Amino acid sequence: MLLAAGSGTRLGRGPKALLSLHGRPLVEIIAAKLLAGGCHEVLVVLGSDALAVREKASLDPYRTLINPEWRSGMGSSYLYGENAARAEDHLLLALVDQPGLTEGIVSRLLDVHRQGRITAAAYLHPHRRDVLLRGHPMVIDAELRKAVSSTVVGDAGARAYIRDNPGLIDLVDCSDQSTGEDIDTVEAMYRLLQT
Repeated sequence: MLLAAGSGTRLGRGPKALLSLHGRPLVEIIAAKLLAGGCHEVLVVLGSDALAVREKASLDPYRTLINPEWRSGMGSSYLYGENAARAEDHLLLALVDQPGLTEGIVSRLLDVHRQGRITAAAYLHPHRRDVLLRGHPMVIDAELRKAVSSTVVGDAGARAYIRDNPGLIDLVDCSDQSTGEDIDTVEAMYRLLQT
């Protein structure tokens, strides 16, 4: 599931889904990496300017959903997409504002995922090379989806469940593939979209 519903208010450039990387909308690029990395289906959850995103991005290979409650925060988009996914599927959760996501990260997470666990990409801390920071994407086991969803509110996503259940989280070092940085500022946008 690719969360791509936000309006990009903090960035001030419109929806991050439509940021251009190598001449293509970011939502299109990230969705393609999820599919190529081994996801058997990609659900793209849109919200802000959804019709413009559908018009400008080639999303035909994916199942697109429009979250009517996208303004209430990322949590509603997570729940909207989670509800649309098949109950028996594990849920790989990715964010549209991470241009460093690679097919290799997706396949690595899917390959090492263990039943009844959450498998999360982790990246080296930018200033402390001995510390791994949990990031995205992450795989939420099918057995845990209901429990995770029961904790999702506002803009927090699965954060509360992860905080309260650290023993169920497996971190997978993906620092050889990406920094895991997302686009939250204009400075980060220029830096990450130029690489």
